[in-house]
Amino acid sequence: MSRTEGSLLISPAARDALAQWLELQSAVQDRAENTITAYRGDVAEFLAFLTTHKGEAQGLGPLRDITLSDMRAWMAAMRSGGCGARSLARKLSAVKSFYRWLAEREGFEPTAVLAARSPRYQRKLPRPLSVPDAAQMIEQMGEQDARDWVSARDTAVLTLLYGCGLRISEALGLTGADLPLGEALRIRGKGDKERVVPVIAPARAAVDRYVSLCPWEMEPDRAVFRGIRGGPLAAAQLRKTMAQVRAQMGLPASATPHAMRHSFATHLLNAGGDLRAIQELLGHASLSTTQAYTAVDSARLMEVYRKAHPRG
Repeated sequence: MSRTEGSLLISPAARDALAQWLELQSAVQDRAENTITAYRGDVAEFLAFLTTHKGEAQGLGPLRDITLSDMRAWMAAMRSGGCGARSLARKLSAVKSFYRWLAEREGFEPTAVLAARSPRYQRKLPRPLSVPDAAQMIEQMGEQDARDWVSARDTAVLTLLYGCGLRISEALGLTGADLPLGEALRIRGKGDKERVVPVIAPARAAVDRYVSLCPWEMEPDRAVFRGIRGGPLAAAQLRKTMAQVRAQMGLPASATPHAMRHSFATHLLNAGGDLRAIQELLGHASLSTTQAYTAVDSARLMEVYRKAHPRG
């Protein structure tokens, strides 16, 4: 079923509700454009399935009466259509989020939808770069463009990812108001959570060099890292440049800008860093997330436990 065909199967009321929810996600929750696109497709697909499953377009009234059996039928249809467990978990998450909002607005209990269990799937552990590869990656990023300021820019961004554990969105979200970088940087990350991260000397030096070479003025409300035409640097451009470098270095496709953040965490832990402290630096709500993020094995965890626990 194409997206256009699916849209035709949705009642006008449900379509309007979906549009309002997406607008809220974009304007208030500040979701990324790609996230909004995924949400739109996932929820529209679910609503279109209900039309086919029930034999008629589902207005807001019938949407109140969705049963757990309906949810299971939808999930079974997704799996039989080739949808993997991880993708289905994402779709279910979007549907639940939409239903929470709709139930609050319309005054009903979304019990059946929220009770649907997400399929289990094996999370893929991140692949950090080795210490030499991370260093070489940063060095070669500065050799991909003949323009000194562009090379300095790419080097500075990657140094922030690896040296401070920033997400790419956090690094590119820095503005002139954050300059000059001090020994610590206040970052507002996912879920609007704020954390303070130390800024190592090489990161400060890399950013200072870029700022000194950049042809654009560092205004307080403008992005620090600029594209060729002066607008904010797009993450896609940095990923493209890094893809060139990893091809030159013979590294796998997993060597992405985000892998530099994984490398930051893993290398800190391997050097004896405390897992809880690394959790704070990364801005993770859960320690289990940090454990998976650092690709740490159980032997290393037991070593940390024995050293830290009073009766270890």
